[in-house]
Amino acid sequence: MNISGKIFDIKKYAIHDGPGIRTTVFLKGCPLTCGWCHNPEGLWSAPKIIYEFNRCIGCGDCIEACREAAISATPSGMSTDRHRCKGCGLCVDACPGGARELTERTVTVDQLVEIIKQDILFYDESGGGVTFSGGEPLLQADFLIEVLKACGLCEIHRIVDTSGYANRSIIEEVARQTDLFLFDLKLIDSERHKQFTGVPNQTILDNLVFLHNLEADVTVRIPLIPGINDDPENLSQICGFLLPLKGIRDVHILPYHDYQKNKYSKLGMEYTADEIVVPPPERVSNSLKQFEEKGFQVSIGG
Repeated sequence: MNISGKIFDIKKYAIHDGPGIRTTVFLKGCPLTCGWCHNPEGLWSAPKIIYEFNRCIGCGDCIEACREAAISATPSGMSTDRHRCKGCGLCVDACPGGARELTERTVTVDQLVEIIKQDILFYDESGGGVTFSGGEPLLQADFLIEVLKACGLCEIHRIVDTSGYANRSIIEEVARQTDLFLFDLKLIDSERHKQFTGVPNQTILDNLVFLHNLEADVTVRIPLIPGINDDPENLSQICGFLLPLKGIRDVHILPYHDYQKNKYSKLGMEYTADEIVVPPPERVSNSLKQFEEKGFQVSIGG
């Protein structure tokens, strides 16, 4: 098909993004601005360049290739002026050492489905399939829906990993083409949700109820962020919200990690969540128990 979308990564043989062995496709763009985001390369609509200092041979080919004069040599490697950089990718093509990587590629529905289909044998043997993540995949709804339809025709199990922040009409249409939703739920208090993610959460909560009423298959995923949403009161509020939704009983607790810090450095970004620390095992265990005691099927991780 001619319709195209923007992605920033495809991870094959994924085992933490749903059941079985999966191909996870990461779509660009997100309406939330969580300070602890694990995929900062997916936040923008515009492409960005990742710079791997250890691969740079200092040849200067990227400087010559850049039409915006955005790259300069420094004692610590090549420096990119992010305000001048247009993300055209010419420096990536010119780099002989593979030190530069474009965080965006455009693919058509047919191109992406062909990549996904390459691993059908692994899906069939393991009960896996394809997972669409991001960013927020619902931001590219037209593209996502067509890929979901095409995968459905190939009898590939389809998961959408979402924040739930989207128009109801999009949620409804995507639900028709999706086998399982991985639905992020961070905070119940809307003001705190807006404070830490940039958006209020009423739309998110309404869409979760809507999916439940549609009898969609939904697993709730709770990123456990110390000092932001890991307090017993917020987790109790989440339990209270989910309890009346009898069709949703699977909950995944996703403990915060700081592996993403290196990504921010490579993208020339400031990581603003340095005060967040990895939760101790007992805190994670206590969070799990809060949900188990209410009758939820809880696991740690994806």
